[in-house]
Amino acid sequence: MPDLSWAWNSAVACFPATQAAKFTGKHVLYALELPAYTELEIDLIPADKSANFSLYAYEVGTISESNTVPTLTQCIRCEADHKWDYKVKGKTQDHTRHVRDILAIANPYQVIIGVTGADGLKEGAYRLEVKRKG
Repeated sequence: MPDLSWAWNSAVACFPATQAAKFTGKHVLYALELPAYTELEIDLIPADKSANFSLYAYEVGTISESNTVPTLTQCIRCEADHKWDYKVKGKTQDHTRHVRDILAIANPYQVIIGVTGADGLKEGAYRLEVKRKG
């Protein structure tokens, strides 16, 4: 994806520009419907524990060309997970990535899930687990 500036646009706020290198590999997108009163938990499990993947997910009203990265100008919510730069006190991180807090209250939404490699990673096997609550 040649331009990642959509991610740090204030109407998207998925991840800051300082973390752009963690999203420079090939992007694979998945789309699904999120019914009202539902929450998603998304887990990315690389087959190779040394493969450095990143994960993001965002909600939009409808899926269209203007609502799909890299032309995304705004979204309802966006969450991302990537390898940490530093250790976080009281937490540990492994090779898996997790996105939480993708939810719909009174209205249904469309969700786009993006899996990408860090530092230009272009390929690698992984399992994507999506759990619905509600």
